[in-house]
Amino acid sequence: GGGYGCRIGGFGGGYGGGFGSIGGGVIGGGIGSFGGPVRGGPGFPGGIQPVQVDPTLLRPVHVDIDPQIQQVKCQEKEQIKTLNNQFASFIDKVRFLEQQNKVLSTKWELLQQQGPSGPRKNLDVIFESYIQNLKRRLESLVGQRGQLESELQNMRQYVEEYKTKYEDEINRRTAAENEFVVLKKDVDCAYMTKVELEAKVGALTDEINFLRCMYEE
Repeated sequence: GGGYGCRIGGFGGGYGGGFGSIGGGVIGGGIGSFGGPVRGGPGFPGGIQPVQVDPTLLRPVHVDIDPQIQQVKCQEKEQIKTLNNQFASFIDKVRFLEQQNKVLSTKWELLQQQGPSGPRKNLDVIFESYIQNLKRRLESLVGQRGQLESELQNMRQYVEEYKTKYEDEINRRTAAENEFVVLKKDVDCAYMTKVELEAKVGALTDEINFLRCMYEE
């Protein structure tokens, strides 16, 4: 708004000065204030009207990212961290059980090499039962590992889908912002052109009225 007012003011001032000199030379300074505000005349009773600027065109544009997308993204990261921690704990358990199995197998071989006896037969039964129990636990952990890997894969696909949607939303928002900027520039240029044309029309009208008055005299 300020820029438009300065340009229009400069235009009016230059125009008034020119006609002031014309008035001074022709009719003795009677039209010396012609460049000032024109209060009326034939064909232009109200003078040049003030320019009204729409304040909504000067307000900044506020574009915010949807907070729900950020919240979903944070939840997905936390879920992936939890699954990774569970998977690492499972791997540690499997390694520990494998080591225990090797230790028990070594002890079992040593006991077999020493030969059978009453107490040793009881130990064989105990160790065999313990080994079977460890094998069942190992099979259970292997099954859990497959389930966790499947859940992790599904979660990664879920994250990729949301990532794609998020990027598409950002691209659409950026395109809309760019389009708005271009349209605003076009509106500003059109508004400036309108103001300049209105100023020129007012100046030409004043000039016509002035020449008409001089001609009638």
